[in-house]
Amino acid sequence: MSRLLKLTAIIEAATGLGLMAVPSVVARLLLGSPLDTSAAVMLGRIAGAALLALGVACWLARDDTQSRAARGLVVAMLMYNIPATAVLAFAGIGLRLHGVALWPAVVLHAVMAVWCITTLLRAQAAAWHNNKGSE
Repeated sequence: MSRLLKLTAIIEAATGLGLMAVPSVVARLLLGSPLDTSAAVMLGRIAGAALLALGVACWLARDDTQSRAARGLVVAMLMYNIPATAVLAFAGIGLRLHGVALWPAVVLHAVMAVWCITTLLRAQAAAWHNNKGSE
């Protein structure tokens, strides 16, 4: 879980900082189109702040892998990665948007979602094993 949280922290914090600083550049890389209105730019920056917050939370939890809070954070990241995969894939397939980073981002979010699921299943199995052994 520690490696998952560390890598998630780096990826999400970097993306968040990018969205906060240059949201149109990130949008162009992902979707092949810049953000056209000041409202879109502001929403991009808010999304960036949210991703930065997720990154910081993952970084702070990186060494606390046995707690329920850390598992909750992994569940939250799973709940982020699944829709992110779907929304970005829909942007490419359904809306025909295409930036150089779109499909790598889809694959990255899908891989991170699978990693989250695997991590949660391992944590659940370890907890079950520990409880079974203490009976």
